[in-house]
Formats: sequence, structure tokens, C-alpha cells
Amino acid sequence: MLELTMATVSGEDAGATAGMSMAEAPSLPGAVLRVGRDRSMCPLVTPDDWLFVSRVHLEFGCGPDGGWQLSWLRGSQAEPSSEVRLRVGEHVQPLAYGATVTLPRGGSGEIVIQDRSAPRSVNVGFYHEV
Repeated sequence: MLELTMATVSGEDAGATAGMSMAEAPSLPGAVLRVGRDRSMCPLVTPDDWLFVSRVHLEFGCGPDGGWQLSWLRGSQAEPSSEVRLRVGEHVQPLAYGATVTLPRGGSGEIVIQDRSAPRSVNVGFYHEV
């Protein structure tokens, strides 16, 4: 099971959890959870006017072994208007545009989508049950 919690935070909301939402999926091969602005494809949806987030920005996919991967999907622009970071424990790793990383089994952490032009972010916490 992969559990996700998402909060959208802007400068005036710093330190608060605005717009908290949750989603989960069983660790079955082919299971997918997405984060973005497109309500038809993403169970975790950001505000429509937050254009630094793509229609489908992040994709969590379950592989054949029941492990989960995180992909920052390439959008319609050659260069992104955001940065994505993955934090697991004390380790923080920037994610490259279009890259995929494996999430730790039985672990938890946070993915932050940071707007490059304003003090806004999308914070997605994850917990991967074994």
C-alpha cells in the first residue's frame, strides 16, 4: 500500500497546511497515483491557477515486484517552472526533470514541488507499507 498526503502552501500560508488531501493505492503491479492539475487523471489535485504544476506532474507507479517508483513527468515546456525534491529522513535529493526514482520499501518521506517564481509549494508526503 502506498499512502499519499498532499498540502498546498503559499507565502501567506507558510507553516500551515492548506488544502490537505489524501490518496492511497494497493502495492499491486500496474497501480498508479498521480499529482497535478488535471482532475480527470489525478486523485491529488493542485489549484487550477498554479501553472508551475503540470496537468500531470508526478506519477507514482507500482512495479512488478510491488515496489513503487516516482516519476517527474515532462510537461509541454522544454524547461520546467518548478523544482522537485525528494526527502527521505535527512537525505534530500533533487529530482531531474523527466527522471524516475525508486521509493524505499517500508519507508516514508516527502516530495516538494517548489515554484521557481513565487513562494508556493506542493508538499506530498508518502508512506510505503510493506
